[in-house]
Amino acid sequence: MSKTLSPSAGKPYGLARVCQVWRAARSAVDRHRAPPRQAPPRRPGPVGPMPDAALVEAIRGVLAASPFHGEGHRKIWARLRHAGVRTSRRRVLRLMGEHDLLAPFRVGSPRGPRHHDGTIIPEAVDGMWGTDLTTTWTGEGQVAVFIAVDHCSAECVGIHAARRGTRFEALEPLRQGVRRHFGGFAKDVACGLALRHDHGSQYMADDFQKELRFLGIESSPAFAPPRATAAPSASSALSRRICCGCGPSTASRTCVGRCSTSARPTTRPG
Repeated sequence: MSKTLSPSAGKPYGLARVCQVWRAARSAVDRHRAPPRQAPPRRPGPVGPMPDAALVEAIRGVLAASPFHGEGHRKIWARLRHAGVRTSRRRVLRLMGEHDLLAPFRVGSPRGPRHHDGTIIPEAVDGMWGTDLTTTWTGEGQVAVFIAVDHCSAECVGIHAARRGTRFEALEPLRQGVRRHFGGFAKDVACGLALRHDHGSQYMADDFQKELRFLGIESSPAFAPPRATAAPSASSALSRRICCGCGPSTASRTCVGRCSTSARPTTRPG
């Protein structure tokens, strides 16, 4: 087609114009038009003091004379140089890799799947909660806001704002949720509930974990494999949205009341 004469100009169209009309790359056309190679491609540059086959035999001889089960390519390259065979270290590595002559190495312990194949959204409410904290500035200083969210319904089950973000303050939204949704506060009253949290000092403290065990709540840290994910992100985003109305001129008590009003529980599904 590129050699066809144009009826108006009387000149051939040319390869560039044909490729432009057909929306094809010239490199692809040239690759298909080129004759097939008779020999496989080889590394450019000089071959070296001996061909690859002879160098492989020399490598096998060095390995056979070694008292160990295997040797690395650096030692083989050094021993070849000591024997008078001067070649490239990378060439030795390439040939040993192609002929499976490299020293064996430990593959390590079997690992789980790298992709996230789990889920943190249960099929029913009160199956998994997530908790996190955020901070906001008020007229009296910085205030820590703790929140607990149901992973199924995205309902705020508890919220608490305090001047100090300690492990004891972090327990308050969970106590609110347990009293509201499990009918009381007693030993093993919330069996079957899992709590997602990050590795913050408040959530990893012994007092926090002991109260979870007392209530029968399973601790499900977000950083533990293979279900590693940013689980408290939903609760963190909700807590930041709730605190958007609090500013430097807001008092601490006003912030607590405003957070409680903004996080009023919605209608639960089912």
